[in-house]
Amino acid sequence: MDEREAGLLAGVPDELYIGGVWRGASDGARLGVDDPATGERVRQVADASVADGVAALDAACAAAAGWAATPARARAEVLRRAFELLRERSEDFARVMTVEMGKPLAESRSEVAYGAEFLRWFSEEAAHVRGSYGPNPEGTGRMIVSHHPVGPCLLVTPWNFPLAMATRKIAPALAAGCTVVVKPAALTPLTTLLFARLLEEAGVPAGVVNVITTTASGPVVAAILRDPRLRKLSFTGSTQVGRELLATAAGGVLRTSMELGGNAPFVVFDDADLDKAVDGALAAKFRNVGQACTAANRFLVHTRVAEEFAGRLTERVAGFRTGRGTEEGVTIGPLIDRRAVEKADRLVRDAMARGATLLTGGTPLPGPGTFYPATVLSGVAPGSDILREEVFGPVLAISGFDSEDEAVALANDTEYGLVSYVFTRDLARGQRMAERLEAGMVGLNVGVVSNAAAPFGGWKQSGLGREGGSEGLQEYLQTKYTLTPDPFG
Repeated sequence: MDEREAGLLAGVPDELYIGGVWRGASDGARLGVDDPATGERVRQVADASVADGVAALDAACAAAAGWAATPARARAEVLRRAFELLRERSEDFARVMTVEMGKPLAESRSEVAYGAEFLRWFSEEAAHVRGSYGPNPEGTGRMIVSHHPVGPCLLVTPWNFPLAMATRKIAPALAAGCTVVVKPAALTPLTTLLFARLLEEAGVPAGVVNVITTTASGPVVAAILRDPRLRKLSFTGSTQVGRELLATAAGGVLRTSMELGGNAPFVVFDDADLDKAVDGALAAKFRNVGQACTAANRFLVHTRVAEEFAGRLTERVAGFRTGRGTEEGVTIGPLIDRRAVEKADRLVRDAMARGATLLTGGTPLPGPGTFYPATVLSGVAPGSDILREEVFGPVLAISGFDSEDEAVALANDTEYGLVSYVFTRDLARGQRMAERLEAGMVGLNVGVVSNAAAPFGGWKQSGLGREGGSEGLQEYLQTKYTLTPDPFG
């Protein structure tokens, strides 16, 4: 870590942010944050207890009425100021993310730009919450439909996109008039703490946003979820954990937004523009070192072009440079921890044992750091673990198909349904595939679908609700219907 990074990290808050006050954990506990590229301990931050989590909810509840009553335009202006501040400090945020999460600096910069768009989008949406007024069908009264903040929210964010997942949840909540408790992942808390300071500077009132960092996620989250004052949970993470949180949330009949696992198919037909398909595959697979719920997991390629597609792809992937994300020209940074490396290697070994051909990569790199090279497998057989499990690493697995119906069946053969990718020159086929694929999002001849103005979310075991777009704001609003007598009766 160079002097610039050390100075930048030293300026990141290392305490909990509760009720507008930076404070240590009630029991004085601390958690360590490591650079996955070197294994070096880069910071220690407060490690919240259950009591701290409840205190954060206390603060959110105390601020709820005042923030809900704040005019929508005023809330919008706060979010707009946050957007401008984030753009001004984009390089600082990008470097903090790269150090604590490992992704290449270019990708961290892209995440800052993407995350900032949620602040801008929801600053513009805040003043556009509309109701309706009109006579009932019988003509005996007038119906008023209005929308109101759902109330205090718990936002649980993942480690892989520490800024964008925070802005994607915080921005619509604040735009709707909700107060929040944010619990970032213990592996990457620094970006969220830095963002909380930015929100403070942008004018977010005390108690509206509260941030707790903790290694005791289970007990702390459970205590908040069981509190009857909480009205909503938004979670991004694994389907397994999501199921457990949904079970707990059911006790309070909480509103929930759950963005869970994925097993995205990437379908390439024999009429596809292979240059575009390869470009799309690289973006869909290796963005964020493959550590994304939207990452393409199963590459289904028509047998007539499978060999050519694999050859072109392997040539590009073999030229990737693996290393610390702050180094010039690095394409593949470290995976988040040793378990991630072990999982990627296990899936590769299983596929090869079942007959897959290794075209490049496939061997964990020596430390320090938790590196696994960009890997391409072809001829991956049905039943291979890599076709059922979410890889969450830079491993690209190619299987063949012979017909459109077979492609659809293979693509939909999963409990997940977050996103699907299709490459074809045939417009009618593309439309049919978009209709038939069981996914909440479809990328047609594109390898990245995320956009702040679009509803992000999945079908089946990939989650509930949507983030982004006008739909993302509705997740934080509840509807009230009022009937009044006929004013002319």
